[in-house]
Amino acid sequence: MSKPSPSQHGTQARPFAPIVQRLRQAGLRPTRQRLCLARLLFEPGDRHVTAEQLHSQANAARVEVSLATIYNTLHQFTAAGLLREVVIEPGRSYFDTNVSNHHHFFLEEDGALMDIPGEHIALAQLPAPPAGLKVSRVDVVVRVTRKG
Repeated sequence: MSKPSPSQHGTQARPFAPIVQRLRQAGLRPTRQRLCLARLLFEPGDRHVTAEQLHSQANAARVEVSLATIYNTLHQFTAAGLLREVVIEPGRSYFDTNVSNHHHFFLEEDGALMDIPGEHIALAQLPAPPAGLKVSRVDVVVRVTRKG
C-alpha cells in the first residue's frame, strides 16, 4: 500500500516551506511579510529588482506592504546574505538574487542589469586598500547602450 499524499490527509503541501527554511538558515524570523516578499523575490529564479519594482509586484499580488518595509526587508535580506545590492549610482540600487561572484552589464536606456560571469572579467591589479582596511569584494558594472 502506498503512502498517502498530503492532500489525501486533508492538508495541502506547504508552499512556504522552502522559503521558511531559507529565511531561518539566514537567521531571519519568517514573518508573514518576509515570506511573501521572499516568494516574490526568489521563486522566479535569479533576477535584479529595485525596491519600487518589488513594491509594485507586491501590490499586484495583493500583499499589503509599505515601500519603507520593502526597503527594510531588502536590506535585511542583503545583510543576511540572501541578496546582493548593486549600486548603479547614488540613490539607485538593484537587489540581485544571485549572490555568487559575478558582475553586470547595465543597459542605460532600459535601466536593466544583466549578469556577467565572474570569470569573464579579469582585473590585472587592485590598489592596496587604505591602512586598516581590506577588500571585501569587487563589483564591476559595464554600462552599455544600443548601437545606432
